[in-house]
Amino acid sequence: MITSVFKKSTPLNYSLVVILMLFFFLLYQFQEWKVVNSLFLMIQKGLVFLLLIATLFIVNFVSKKNGLSKDSTYVVFFFFLFLLFVPSLLDDFKLIVINLLLLLALRRLLSLQSLKASKEKIFDASLWILVASILQPWCILFLVLVFISILFHVSNDYRNWFLPLIALVVVTIGFLVFLTFETTTFQEFWLDQLYVELSLDYFTNNYQNWAFALWVTIALFFLIIMIFSYKSKPQLLHSSYKKVMAFFLIALTVFLLSPNKSNSLLLFSFAPMAIMANNALEVYPQKIKQELILGVLILCSLFTFFSQL
Repeated sequence: MITSVFKKSTPLNYSLVVILMLFFFLLYQFQEWKVVNSLFLMIQKGLVFLLLIATLFIVNFVSKKNGLSKDSTYVVFFFFLFLLFVPSLLDDFKLIVINLLLLLALRRLLSLQSLKASKEKIFDASLWILVASILQPWCILFLVLVFISILFHVSNDYRNWFLPLIALVVVTIGFLVFLTFETTTFQEFWLDQLYVELSLDYFTNNYQNWAFALWVTIALFFLIIMIFSYKSKPQLLHSSYKKVMAFFLIALTVFLLSPNKSNSLLLFSFAPMAIMANNALEVYPQKIKQELILGVLILCSLFTFFSQL
């Protein structure tokens, strides 16, 4: 029954996901309703919601445009469910913006397969990643995905390998100009955040611990299915699936290395996980297995959401 609702891509399906997003967004905001007593805060929260909706549709565009999903609403719905694992994300403007920048980079790197305007795509992707890295320093690791994409598609032109460095110069100059108007220094703003912190003792309650444990289990399940199934896809899509898996692994590395760790940093992994979850439904076309996957994921997301309110 659940699969029949989201197996098609229609305006009604997308509207349903948006309505669900609005419901849970308002439900989370309700606990802070007394604090939201200024017009500025209300506008800020409205902007956060719009950015979340934009994220949903960018993830959908990336997956469909590159042939990573069929004509369904599964990817959008899966991304929405993963957001419920970390309710605090519904109020985290900074991380949502960073994630949007990374998704714009992924979009350009996946489209590199067409070999059209490859230099512009490499430069743009590098630029988006570097801007995201200003806000979250360890996101600079996503530049590895740029070089992987160059290796897959346009490694024969040596100039392509230098484009990320040119983007680095451009962003660095812009960043230094920005710092001239600030009281902080480069050391305080960026370098001091670029250290490794591997401990996982940030949980403030057991519910966050359970949410993380469920996320790890679900992520491993979908990743393993992807590793063993992507070769059955058309040869043309193999590099795209590899890039999605690489994006996920880099997102996991960013989470593990980042200081001031929290479950919110898992956001960077949600887009590739949504694509991998959609792949799992395609691998198991039997309706009962699809219903089981969706049903379990819905129960887990609802449990983690309500337990953390």
